[in-house]
Amino acid sequence: MKALVINCTLKPSPAPSNTQALADVVIAELGQRGVEVETVRAVDLNLLPGVETDMGPGDDWPAVHAKLLESEILVIATPTWVGHPSSVAQRVIERMDAMIAETDDEGRPVAYNRVAGVVNTGNEDGAHHVISEICGALIDIGFTIPGQAWTYWHLGPGAGPDYLDDQRGHDWSDKTGRAMAANLVSVAAALAAEPIGTPPE
Repeated sequence: MKALVINCTLKPSPAPSNTQALADVVIAELGQRGVEVETVRAVDLNLLPGVETDMGPGDDWPAVHAKLLESEILVIATPTWVGHPSSVAQRVIERMDAMIAETDDEGRPVAYNRVAGVVNTGNEDGAHHVISEICGALIDIGFTIPGQAWTYWHLGPGAGPDYLDDQRGHDWSDKTGRAMAANLVSVAAALAAEPIGTPPE
């Protein structure tokens, strides 16, 4: 089984990413369960604006799209900014919009029989809103969202320290992240055994 984690931090590599640090908890648990995990830091790529799979010369999205189709599990990891997913996360979701019209050899949307979840960090409240926005979009695209397929960390409301700077709350966030990984693997395995069928005409 393969998983793709798209880190939607605003910080280019090699800057430390709080979002990556929490995602790494999920990644470690996925690895313990035999999942091969690849991480993409979207801000390092040239993801052109648009809602097509390939927006032309210089567009790095087609390679990410290919990785999506090679994976049974997708994790979108994003910080909270002004109460919303990062602008990079929004760009990623917009580029995934094209997948709604893409089908496999059996006529199913290509996101069918794939699972997804969300990792969120921030130093202000709004985690449930961010998670809901991203999960709603992923459901529209065709992904299956297992129960409790998310984890988050914040010390809101208001400004405060970052995940990497403060150990408060890590026990809960990390435990929830490990549960998230377990749920993603379980539902991905169930879908592999009993796939969602071709949509009716």
